[in-house]
Amino acid sequence: MDAKVFLKETYGNTRYQLGGHGKRTVDVLKEAIVNVDDRLPSDQYGAGKVIEDFQQKMADYLGKETAVFFPSGTMAQQAALRIWCDAKGLKRVAYHPLSHLEIHEQDGLKELHGIETVLLADKERLIELDDIKGLDEEVACILLELPQREIGGQLPDFEELEQISGWCRNNGIKLHLDGARLLETLPYYRKTAAQVAQLFDSVYVSFYKGIGGIAGAILAGDEEFTQQSKIWKRRYGGDLISLYPYILAADYYFDMRAEKMGQYYEEAKELAELFNSCHTVSTLPLKPATNMFHVHIEQPMESAVRIVSEVQQETGIGMTGYLVQSAVDRCSFEISVGDALAAIPKDSLKELFRLFNQKLQPPH
Repeated sequence: MDAKVFLKETYGNTRYQLGGHGKRTVDVLKEAIVNVDDRLPSDQYGAGKVIEDFQQKMADYLGKETAVFFPSGTMAQQAALRIWCDAKGLKRVAYHPLSHLEIHEQDGLKELHGIETVLLADKERLIELDDIKGLDEEVACILLELPQREIGGQLPDFEELEQISGWCRNNGIKLHLDGARLLETLPYYRKTAAQVAQLFDSVYVSFYKGIGGIAGAILAGDEEFTQQSKIWKRRYGGDLISLYPYILAADYYFDMRAEKMGQYYEEAKELAELFNSCHTVSTLPLKPATNMFHVHIEQPMESAVRIVSEVQQETGIGMTGYLVQSAVDRCSFEISVGDALAAIPKDSLKELFRLFNQKLQPPH
């Protein structure tokens, strides 16, 4: 596993940050509920106006019949894949080797559901139609992650998605979208969320990543699918007596930021150019496909930690809270552009990259 070094002290003490929407504090909730009518009835065990109105809003946005609010995406996606496996009577699914389910969930899909997984493509690239056509084993469902986070937020062409969708439907394979960052893909595709979602049988969207809410997710599909998902939500213990803090925050920040994804995307491309102008630094991809990309530094970990820490301390601008070592002389970190970047004074941003580039230069 890649070594990871946290830079909590220097990052935590910065005034500005390159990525995200700002530091996560309880103000995220306070801001969302300041104008909410305190007489509004709470949702209870998955029912009530608060949750039902938001679920319908998201179903309409995604162009699906119905939608269900889950407290976590992990819960929602495992439920989705189990439903499709049960429908086909086959406990086998396929996804990318760096799928969240494969590397971040402690094998929950396998341990809790006994579902076998087939890994498509390799770690360095996106899944392509030929990978799916070349499957040696029958699968009930294929999961596609848009964008593919662990390789810098890369995206397939929309035409490739259409071909994959058509092939899966013609061959009786369900297609599920890990759309944790679906909204972030829309400026690149120049499509609506519904136009992307129509290619998939089920869709998951997160509300704490690009949207910047507290937590929570939507799982959308047809009526039969979502009714089954409600059963699995109950089995998982996801039907808390009330989920309204998550829902109110999700709704508030969705309305605030859904239409700003194009701005974040343009700013991410400009930011990537600044990183790529620095000595021994490159981004993956070179031109971001979304507001997210990875920054690679060709320096030993010890040197990179020192340089980034010094730059953060001297400028008061947080570049990253961690570095991941991927080779002896190479490390990286991830940036997702949000509201925070625009708050940085232009002169301060210019000074950040001047200083960063200077410190990356070899000693004379």
